Amino acid sequence: MTSLTELVRSHTDLDAADVAWLQLLQADWQIIADLSFADLVLWLPDRGGSGFWAAGQMRPTTAPTAYVDDVIGTFVPVGRRPLLDQALEQGRLVREGDPEWRDEVPVRVETIPVRHGGRVIAVVARNTNLLGVRTPSRLELSYLQTAADLTRMIAAGHFPATGQRSDHADSPRVGDGFVRVDAEGRVVYASPNAQSVFRRLGLHGDLAGHRLVDLTRSLVPSRRRPDEETLSAVMGGRAHRDTEFSTDGVALIARSIPLRPEGEHIGALVLVRDVTDLRRRDRELITKDATIREIHHRVKNNLQTVAALLRLQARRIEAPEAKSALEEAVRRVGSIAIVHETLSQAVEEDVDFDEITDRLCGMVAEVTATTGRVRIRRQGSFERLPSETATPLAMVLTEVLQNAVEHGYDADTAADSGAAAPGEPAGGTITVEVGRRAGRLEVAVVDDGRGLPEGFTLDGSTNLGLSIVRTLVESELGGRLTLGPAEGGGTRAGIDLPLD
Repeated sequence: MTSLTELVRSHTDLDAADVAWLQLLQADWQIIADLSFADLVLWLPDRGGSGFWAAGQMRPTTAPTAYVDDVIGTFVPVGRRPLLDQALEQGRLVREGDPEWRDEVPVRVETIPVRHGGRVIAVVARNTNLLGVRTPSRLELSYLQTAADLTRMIAAGHFPATGQRSDHADSPRVGDGFVRVDAEGRVVYASPNAQSVFRRLGLHGDLAGHRLVDLTRSLVPSRRRPDEETLSAVMGGRAHRDTEFSTDGVALIARSIPLRPEGEHIGALVLVRDVTDLRRRDRELITKDATIREIHHRVKNNLQTVAALLRLQARRIEAPEAKSALEEAVRRVGSIAIVHETLSQAVEEDVDFDEITDRLCGMVAEVTATTGRVRIRRQGSFERLPSETATPLAMVLTEVLQNAVEHGYDADTAADSGAAAPGEPAGGTITVEVGRRAGRLEVAVVDDGRGLPEGFTLDGSTNLGLSIVRTLVESELGGRLTLGPAEGGGTRAGIDLPLD
């Protein structure tokens, strides 16, 4: 679907300020559609004056739609929709004309000029499905009167207002609770849903006749309501703002839209929404997040305790093979502990795997026989990875790096491989190369050591570490493992994983 900015750039002479104004209008025109019981379509005049382009569309949630199909991107030449032409040329609301028929449904069309900077920059068509029209209730009359005031403000350039967009993702909607106040902030009409919201706060009787600011002060403790300026601005209907307040059992968001159809303040539309359940769920999520982080922290501590016990056991064993096996176990447990430590400090369940990789490289270097003689470095970035990928991948990298150090180099090889630069270890280099391509993560561990034994095949290997790596890559991560000679000597282990 074509966007507003694309249509503006391709077909109109509107500037950036005009586009920003139209975007503000679109941010709040769901309110107008619901109050009008009508579909809204934003039409932009073509730069050549030959017609209009449909650049936006909004359907009501309070009534049946008048448009079954999307019309954005549609072009209407001059003369085909006379009401659009008149609204643009005359700069006034146009309601004349007989209903249109669309798919055997009568539709009343009204056009509203959108004024900005003293000129008409667009036209909004309000399309009302007349099928099943009946005598409106008091609620519907209040909705329609408020919609009429807002459309007059659009035509006069008083709506939308800058800074009007709500900061709350759960901002009130028309159906949540509708309150109309007069110029003094006294309730003229309140919908049944709005009545219910204030009764949950402790109101006895009806809202009508109350000054909304005074009523809120009497129902909400001072420590639970906003500052006096914000409370007066919102509940008095004097500013395009919203606020949130609560009692011990009820949380409420209120939003006001002042009404100035002729430029003079005549009252306001105040929308209210009970968000008690939403806030309770937010608190539960925060508690769950904290609990999950605490669990990761405790798992990390337990794993470190296990690693310390294994390390103590290894020191008491004389048999070299048993000592080596325990040291490998220490290293494997340590790699998992690093992931859980990172998760315990993260807000999301995704982790920065670059940090984990760098720590794994340091850990492998510490426990190898050639410590200080082989340099391990990372090239490229893993970026963030989900925890279910991070844990097995950490073990895979640990095993591959350990194999590269143990089987690619020995003390004599490392010592004879040439003089080291000042401040750098003598010996070889192992590089962890990382790249993301076409939805996959490609990792290669490349060393410049002695290379693979003659006749080596991955399928024929009995090495426990490689068996672990292959199982994790193929079964846990759904990827592919390759092992072969590196270009220029040494060994290259390739790991190819799907990112999704």
